[in-house]
Amino acid sequence: MIILGTMQALDTSNHTPLSWEEITNNLDGVKKQGIRQFIYQYKKHKDRRNDPLYWGDEIEYMIVKIDDEEKTTKLCLKAKDVLETLNKRNIGNRTPIWTPEFGAYMVESIPERPYSDLLYSISEVELSMKERRKELTSVLEEDEIPFTLPAYPRSIHQNIKDRKGGKIEILIPVYQDIKTKSAFPAVIKTKCKMEQSYDNSIYMEGLVFGAGCCGLQTTFQMDNLDEARFLYDQLVNICPIMLALSAASPVHRGYLSDIDTRWPVLSQSFDDRTDEEKGQKPLKNDRFRIQKSRWSSVETYICPEHSQYNNTDIVYDKDSYEELKNEGLDEALSKHIAYLFIRDPLFLCSETLDQDEILDIQHLENINSTNWQTLRLKLPICNTSTGWRVEFRPMEIQLSDFENAAYAVFVFLVTRIVIAYRLNFVIPISKDVIMIIHSVVYNILFGPFTDKSITEIKITKPGQLKTKDGDDFCQMTIDEIINGNVEFPGLIPLIKTYLESKCEETDDETNYLTNSYLKLISDRASGAEPTTANFIRNFVTTHPYYQQDSIVSDIINYELLKACAKKSNGGIK
Repeated sequence: MIILGTMQALDTSNHTPLSWEEITNNLDGVKKQGIRQFIYQYKKHKDRRNDPLYWGDEIEYMIVKIDDEEKTTKLCLKAKDVLETLNKRNIGNRTPIWTPEFGAYMVESIPERPYSDLLYSISEVELSMKERRKELTSVLEEDEIPFTLPAYPRSIHQNIKDRKGGKIEILIPVYQDIKTKSAFPAVIKTKCKMEQSYDNSIYMEGLVFGAGCCGLQTTFQMDNLDEARFLYDQLVNICPIMLALSAASPVHRGYLSDIDTRWPVLSQSFDDRTDEEKGQKPLKNDRFRIQKSRWSSVETYICPEHSQYNNTDIVYDKDSYEELKNEGLDEALSKHIAYLFIRDPLFLCSETLDQDEILDIQHLENINSTNWQTLRLKLPICNTSTGWRVEFRPMEIQLSDFENAAYAVFVFLVTRIVIAYRLNFVIPISKDVIMIIHSVVYNILFGPFTDKSITEIKITKPGQLKTKDGDDFCQMTIDEIINGNVEFPGLIPLIKTYLESKCEETDDETNYLTNSYLKLISDRASGAEPTTANFIRNFVTTHPYYQQDSIVSDIINYELLKACAKKSNGGIK
């Protein structure tokens, strides 16, 4: 059994998973222990300082078998055997770490060692990704390919269904072409309890359509908790921008959709809210009206100085909040943790129900790791040197290692300028929700995003910035946010200024590589280089067998994946 989140690799072979009915009988005790576990870890680590600024990435692959004779492709359900083979190997000193993912066709990898914050580590990122793809390929058959593709174009479950009291149903808008028909027959409409109409929608009826998607995550260890909280808040509004820039999922269940990312699919597939929690029925058996799915954008800023920008009604567990406050936590962090604890654990084992608040953190992580927000504050790991971290989660996986390295390195460099220059991107949290919604829509790149007006930022000399905080906001396109305009210098120009100030940490080769990564991001933002979603959409709509009906047939799917495989090997430079 695979447990999604930081517990995803938990070995359950010697444990007895509980049914949802059994879990509900233990919810109060488990949650109380989880809060106590957080309080203990917080007090133990709140004052730790000088942790090295390490960072890393997580790459998720799907294994696809390509039949060139029949011109078909199929997901290859051999992840378990592949992982057993990979984990028995010991290749040199840089052996990547391989772990299972949700689907039997999916595997995840991380580097054996984290990258450092020194700029020379930039050259290690793509090399590591290439080594991992090469190692994975080496244990596959000749006709099997490890794709870094967010969603296969044609293609914990039970407890989510049981908790919400119904089956998982997903609707996303179909791309309206000249000959597009209603996507699904009327007989299915009668079985659907969703309020939305099936007309002009792609219907998906299982968790696998979301959980079976692949992503690219990056995690950054910070010097201390305060710095981690500051970075978290500043990245909140970078998330929708990077989601749009990395868009790579326009095809779902064999249909061309009107969205470019997997985000709405994930959000609906992990939505375990009951009708009461959604506000469709009066509260009777449940405690909260919950506005979002478990997979969603960030709900609240976590620094006290940014609390004024939390302009939405935050639902949180008041008992947990009061306990956290009584133990000395500030209001902002208390509300963040108490918000996480409005969710129930999706997985429990009978053998681990009673835990020690000092020695264990499993109940805490069970809640934290199954709140799949765009960002995650991660606690220090028990009995290790690992400190406070921020996980950046919104990005779509890209086809090539070059592209994935470019996106990972870009976010790394954004974290560096945020910390070095104390940049302030905090705007009312309600605007982040709007940006997340906009970022999934086809061709949003050229529309305006709301961002904080930081026109008072002036570059005085290399490596130094002066800033003036204000509450003015302006509309900017992603191109302007990334590349700058008359009033705002842009993230990439700020990064280049930072790089100039750190020239002693790098060399010509690393500079060339870094500039090639920044050029890709810059060109994607300006539209000079299509996103992966645009590439896929254009491939489908211009294919000679495409009938202008939004249908991605087997032959189109086959030739699309062949083209994607070519890009995976060749990259984009």
